[in-house]
Amino acid sequence: MDHANDLDAYDLRILEALQHDGRLSNVELGEKVNLSPSQASRRVSRLVEDGYIRRFQAVLDPLKIGIGLTAYCLITLKIHSEGGMGDFHRRVKALPEILECQALTGEADYLLKIAVPDLKAFSDFLSENLMRAPEVAGIRSSIVLDSIKSGNEYAIPEPAKPHAGRGH
Repeated sequence: MDHANDLDAYDLRILEALQHDGRLSNVELGEKVNLSPSQASRRVSRLVEDGYIRRFQAVLDPLKIGIGLTAYCLITLKIHSEGGMGDFHRRVKALPEILECQALTGEADYLLKIAVPDLKAFSDFLSENLMRAPEVAGIRSSIVLDSIKSGNEYAIPEPAKPHAGRGH
């Protein structure tokens, strides 16, 4: 579903500005996108209400809060029934160390992004939470050595151009 066509150039510029800095005031946002603060505010409210903006969130520095290790784990399940997958989904959602969980095609069933203080904490986390999970058949882990690019800012598409009429 391509809802980007429902947005005009102002909406797209607002989304781009806010995903870069969600703390912009309505005055600052209006200046960036060439709207009055009240127009910017109304548009942001509509974008939130329509689900284009899911939430506003602070991005933390992991090292400053004691998170020194990030790892990605490929998970293969033993049980591919709704119950087995549901149990795994509930387990993943209950563990704050798991930042992301993506269902995959291919050899593995899921990709997890896990953030913990250090290697010992990672080993303990795997042993206590994933290796003992009855629905998990296999785990392949890779530890992040260096983060070259990290973020979740999407490339905002250009606004749709009106189609030229035929029959000139």
